[in-house]
Amino acid sequence: MRSIKRFVLFHLQEHYSLYVFVSVLLLMGVIFGAVIVNSLTLSQKQDLLNYLSRFFGEVSKGSFADPEDMFSQSYSHYIKYIAVMWILGLSVIGLPVILIMLFIKGVVIGFTVGFLVNQMSWHGFLLAFVSVLPQNLILVPGLIVAAAASILFSVKMIRQQFLKKSSDPFFPKFFKYSALIIAVGLFLAVASAFEAYLSPLLMEGVMSLGSK
Repeated sequence: MRSIKRFVLFHLQEHYSLYVFVSVLLLMGVIFGAVIVNSLTLSQKQDLLNYLSRFFGEVSKGSFADPEDMFSQSYSHYIKYIAVMWILGLSVIGLPVILIMLFIKGVVIGFTVGFLVNQMSWHGFLLAFVSVLPQNLILVPGLIVAAAASILFSVKMIRQQFLKKSSDPFFPKFFKYSALIIAVGLFLAVASAFEAYLSPLLMEGVMSLGSK
């Protein structure tokens, strides 16, 4: 455990600037997503609000999808997402796509929270707090690590293929990179568990609070 802790601390210190850049990029996506809400037309906002009202109406009645199915769908989505990042990291042209994927993820989070707060005020804030925050406390750090690892490996590929600045063997670096992505994938199971088992119960509690 101590050796793992030392490795993690050394890794973070060595690539501190990259992690800051990736985190800021994600945050910019969140801010951009929240700003987009104000650009929607009244009819678009009303259509989305009607859809959410029907969804939350079902939630307030306790009509959830099967938690195991929700977990399976959620975890499958997250695994596919970081698998795409892993593949892009193996490509010398995957670097910009990784950055775009991370930015778009931030936009989705920001838009979701921004729309709920914009249309439902404090009740929307509570719903965003219980439906978006729990799993993203796990998901966001995992995606940041996966994105940073993919960017690092992509940069190493570029240096090795075009700049000829790296003569290190390929496979040891590849196995370390793949092992880190797999570890992140296992870590994201916790986010899916939150989303499937905890968030629906919290949303039901918030909806019952708002109906009183």
